[in-house]
Amino acid sequence: MTETRFVGTDRYITTADLGMAVNAAITLGRPLLIKGEPGTGKTQLALEVAGALGRPIFEWHVKSTSKAQQGLYEYDAVSRLRDSQLGDPKVADIRNYILRGKLWEAFDSETQPVLLIDEIDKADIEFPNDLLREIDRMEFYVYETRELVQARHRPIIIITSNNEKELPDAFLRRCFFHYIRFPDAETMEKIVAVHYPNLKKELLAEALGAFYKVRETPGLKKKPSTSELLDWIKLLLAEDVPPEVLRSDDPKKAIPPLYGALLKNEQDVHLFEQLIFLNRRAR
Repeated sequence: MTETRFVGTDRYITTADLGMAVNAAITLGRPLLIKGEPGTGKTQLALEVAGALGRPIFEWHVKSTSKAQQGLYEYDAVSRLRDSQLGDPKVADIRNYILRGKLWEAFDSETQPVLLIDEIDKADIEFPNDLLREIDRMEFYVYETRELVQARHRPIIIITSNNEKELPDAFLRRCFFHYIRFPDAETMEKIVAVHYPNLKKELLAEALGAFYKVRETPGLKKKPSTSELLDWIKLLLAEDVPPEVLRSDDPKKAIPPLYGALLKNEQDVHLFEQLIFLNRRAR
């Protein structure tokens, strides 16, 4: 039996408000716009919704050069010209040179699919506006073949944004919005348990304490994300780092071991080195 409501999965810890947002968007038939810090599971959410509800998924990963038209279809005129010069008989049918985009593939799905439009804010500001009509009407016109493509089923559309650009008001009005807050310590403990079920409690407690202390450091340019915490724990286990090494009560240990998994630029490393220097002078 196909599920109709999303309640999370064994691999993806879902807060109650996130689950409500997903189900509200499905009920309304509107795109779900997800924002949040990088590494909070925005992209993974679409994959988990598709898996939990038993739906096919189509992924459209937006780049800075992406155009909305590419999500519908592209006409490969260059290939057709080349084939005509070679005398290829397939040039007689222009359909051979129509390349379907992810939106078309989702529209043509035999069962209701999940469509991920990932990092929509990477593209030009006109990109979301250019999709308004297609998302509203669930149809678009192929001018080369004079064909109207209509969605068999309204896809469950999940759109992610990292807030690199402001999205147009007209686009926002058509979406159900949810902001994924960075997990608190209790939620993060559950997330880590999914990936490392046999992790000793003492090491987990010390790792989380050190991790959140790094995140809360004033002046940090890039706060470490959930995925970086998981990488760091993997290294701690591989190097058999004892829990006591992670305790931060010693001012000389302001910078955590294997910090390269958490700090990703020289400014932040320098910041921690300055903290160590200032703590030493204060003693």
